Amino acid sequence: MIDRHILRNDPAAVKAGALRKGIDVSSSLDQWLSLDSQLRELKTSLQADQAEMNRISKSIGMLMGMGKKDEAEEAKSHTKVLKDRIAEGEGRERDLEAGLRDLELEFPNTPHASVPEGLDVENNVVVREWGEKPVYAENPKPHWEVADELNLLDLERGAKISGSGFAVYTGLGARLQRALFNWMIDVQSLEHGYREIFPPYLVNEASLLGTGQLPKFGEDLYKTNDGLYLIPTAEVPVTNLYRDEILPNEMLTAKLAAYSSCFRREAGAAGKDTRGLLRMHQFDKVELVKFARPEESYDELELLVKDAEVILQRLGIHYRVVLLCGGDMSFSNAKCYDLELWSPGVGKYLEISSCSNFGDFQARRLNVRFRRAQGEKPEFVHTLNGSGLATPRLFSAILETFQQPDGSVLVPELLRPYVGTDRISR
Repeated sequence: MIDRHILRNDPAAVKAGALRKGIDVSSSLDQWLSLDSQLRELKTSLQADQAEMNRISKSIGMLMGMGKKDEAEEAKSHTKVLKDRIAEGEGRERDLEAGLRDLELEFPNTPHASVPEGLDVENNVVVREWGEKPVYAENPKPHWEVADELNLLDLERGAKISGSGFAVYTGLGARLQRALFNWMIDVQSLEHGYREIFPPYLVNEASLLGTGQLPKFGEDLYKTNDGLYLIPTAEVPVTNLYRDEILPNEMLTAKLAAYSSCFRREAGAAGKDTRGLLRMHQFDKVELVKFARPEESYDELELLVKDAEVILQRLGIHYRVVLLCGGDMSFSNAKCYDLELWSPGVGKYLEISSCSNFGDFQARRLNVRFRRAQGEKPEFVHTLNGSGLATPRLFSAILETFQQPDGSVLVPELLRPYVGTDRISR
């Protein structure tokens, strides 16, 4: 949510920032400015009426004491008129506030000045690469063929049980899947200093409004009959941990890591990357979340990216870091890096993590603030998050990257204690 002071005093900057994301908010912002003007006029009128009612109320006792009963009764009648007018005005005030709030939820976060210009992936900037693309004697197989030959996945029975976009991991495939999220959460919590969280998988509407999934992306969410939603990412429950709270200064930067399953309809992704594990309705992920002071948040973003990169580096998987342009960013973030791993069997880079700084955009929706010192006015924190990492594409990249001529797959050394073997064979 954007600061009302900015919406009111620099609407041109808000419109320009939204256009950098390919979103035109001109009409909504004009409506907001009109409602805001009406609200401020109404508040001025209500304050005047309240002051007048207080003045007259004080005079009634004096008039009665002076024996001016008729004047006192007239004053009482006047206060009743004022009281009714104030009640009506307060109802109108609530309606205007609700209207402003609804419009504010439509305004995307403004991209940071360092975000590249552009409206699609062609304008993203490759910041750095790590490792080399592996070379094979023969064309590498895609992960769904490797998994089928080694009996690691059962996509057909997953579809039978739940539908397309759901997988059954079997045997050493299930163990490799479990090894990945266990090892990744250990790295982030035991080595990088993140506090481990195991969150609920169902959240309320307020939680999704706070992090920005609602109202804009409701079609991608699974909703239950009692109004709860399956989480699309652990970002939602973890970022909501401190909703409506004031954090002590010494708590920042707060670093939290959570493993969870994630559930997404992928309503807008029909026909895209549908083979194997490339796009799933249910998948597992380790999520990293930070609450930071505003002046430190962009340095914390760079550290967040590095914490996610460590996973790919230790596994020995080639990847690149991409800085997204304005038009390829999400609705809520101010700056975003994508980690894209190389998928040899598919022959292209695939996004495995998005690491974002949201500035105070989410914090304003969530009302998460901090106080620098006792007695000082609370300020909004900056929130950050990133995948550290998502398992489906990581699982597939391991099968493709480390496949051997005999059809087996070497297990990365760091995962061997978790998997219980150094090689997966037929």
